[in-house]
Formats: sequence, structure tokens, C-alpha cells
Amino acid sequence: MARQERDAATLERLADQLLVWYEINRRDLPWRHTRDPYAIWVSEVMLQQTRVAVVGERYRAFLQRFPTLQDLAASPEQDVLALWSGLGYYRRARMLQKAAQFVVSHHAGCMPTTAAELRLLPGIGAYTAAAIASIAHGEPVAVVDGNVERVLCRMQGWSAASRSRATTQRRRVESLADKLLVPGRPGDSNQAMMELGALICTPRNPKCMLCPLTRDCKTRGEHKTQPRPRMRSQAIACALVVRTTGDAGQQVREVFLEQRPATESVMPGLWQLPMLREAAMPEEDVRLTVRHAIMQVNYYVRVREVAQNQVDTLAVAAGERRWVPLVEAAAMALTGLTRKVLTRAHLLRHLPPGSIAAESTARVS
Repeated sequence: MARQERDAATLERLADQLLVWYEINRRDLPWRHTRDPYAIWVSEVMLQQTRVAVVGERYRAFLQRFPTLQDLAASPEQDVLALWSGLGYYRRARMLQKAAQFVVSHHAGCMPTTAAELRLLPGIGAYTAAAIASIAHGEPVAVVDGNVERVLCRMQGWSAASRSRATTQRRRVESLADKLLVPGRPGDSNQAMMELGALICTPRNPKCMLCPLTRDCKTRGEHKTQPRPRMRSQAIACALVVRTTGDAGQQVREVFLEQRPATESVMPGLWQLPMLREAAMPEEDVRLTVRHAIMQVNYYVRVREVAQNQVDTLAVAAGERRWVPLVEAAAMALTGLTRKVLTRAHLLRHLPPGSIAAESTARVS
């Protein structure tokens, strides 16, 4: 593939056009109203593999409960996971807190200001470090995520590289991204490029007629990419065990939950419904069915109402189990599947994220 260079004047023009477009079309997102590196860091971690529409509400609630890096570092992990419930990929929350604790213990609570120094913190990679450094501190370092790579590959007419050439192509993309930073406004330049990829230069059916770079784009449409891994399907089943306690004047409904062992590689420490040994069951025993995707797996889940004395026989032995009042369950660090099932079954009292934050401190052990 012939290397296609653009002169400095052309790159400067494209960078300016992109900024003008961004100033007119950018979305009003809460993390764009701050230069606080901690708040920007939280938003960047939440946005990894999670839709913007989902993050907005949770971002506000998270910062309401943990307004400073020191607050996050000092809080119990279960409180952090409770606020993360529904965002998925819980390792992100754990690494965020571990990095905050590292900053408190090794940097007197002050986050490093350069991308190179930020990358030394636990769990912070090149993308997150560049985003924090450029947006919060104005460091001229380009952010390259999937959106940015797609925009620049299409603009240059580069097809997706094979695995053996991926590193070389990544370096070309990073070099071009650096050249498209507007002096004095690297944070806005980075956000403009990411916004273009999110709103206009989308993976499928890009809106080329609305793109500020279309005149200089060598693709003007979808480009050849490597095939994505296929989702696989798996049938599983879980037990819904509910009881009512107390007298007629003050009855309490409780659900039977178990905590995933700390040794689990996926979602350790989170609370879930007991998982049944067999996914198959008579249709009359099915309370409801849900589909739940985790990474590359589509789980088709059957939910069966089970009596307490049947749990040990029908369910897989796991971690600690206990009865939890349903009015408190919403404030716990539940797995996404458990939260979905209890909500679909009209058992989980809906709490706005801020309320989850307030209740989780006292009620999640």
C-alpha cells in the first residue's frame, strides 16, 4: 500500500474545519463542563465499552457519592461496585479505585499531569492517559480510540490492517492524529475527532454528506475491516427464591441472593440469583426468560421460582448466601443479569442512581 502523505497546510485546514464542526454540533455531556482531571478520568473509564446514554446518569451519581479522588480511595469496594451496577465490566471500577488509592499513597492525592506519568498508574493505558492529559492539562497528545482510528483510516483510504501489520498501521494512525491537533486546543481537537466518529463516521452507514472532512476523504463510506468475532449463544437458568416475613402489620419481602466468590475471574464479589444446575425445565416452571449479553456471549436465561428447601438440590454451590429485603436489593452490587431479572419480575424497587449511592453505604456488606 502506497504511503499517502498530506502537506502541513492541508492538515491544518482539516483540523480547523473539524473544530468548527465540533463547536456547532457537539453534544452537551456532563463531563464536558469540567477540567477536573479526576472527573474526566471517571468519565473516560465509564465510557469504555458503554454507551454514552447509559453513562450520563451514572456519572453524575458516581461523582455525587465520590466527589473527590480521596473519597473514592477511602470507600468500601462494595459501595463502588453498587454505583457501578448496570455499567458492566466491573474490573474497570476495581482498577479505578486501586489507582485512586495508589495516587493517595504515592502522590499525596495529586494526580500526575502528563500522559507519560499517568500511564504509570494501575489500569491507565495510553488512550485514557492521553484523554486526561489533553483535556484537563492541555498536553498536545492525541487520543486514539476505535472512533478516531476509523475516521483516519477512511480519510486516508486505509483498509483495516491484518493482525501482522496492526502495529505498523496503529503507528501511522497515531502519527496522523498528532498532526491534526490544533495548537493550544488539544483537548477540543481530541474530543472533536471522537465526536465525529461517534455521530457521523459511524461503523455502518456513515453520514458522509454531513462530514466536515468529506471533500478530503479518500473513502467516503464504509471501508474494509477485519471481521468481528461472532457472538455465541448459551442457555442458562437461575432460581428466583422470594419469601414474605414479618406480621400482617409490617410484612417484608425478601429475595435469596448469593455472592460470587472472590476467586471468580468474572464479577468477583457481586451478588446474584443462585444459578441452576440444569438450563432445561418444564415450560410451566418458567417464570420468565431474558437475554443477557456479556462480552462475546449471548445468554438465554430461564428464570424458575424455587422454594428455599429446593435451592441446595437444584442450584450450583457457590459463595455466601443470604436473604435480602427487596427494598434494599437495589442498593447492592448486583450483577447486571440479576438486576435485569428482578426488574423484569417487578420485584426490584426502582431507585435513581443517587439514591443507590445514598443507601449502599449502610446496607451492603
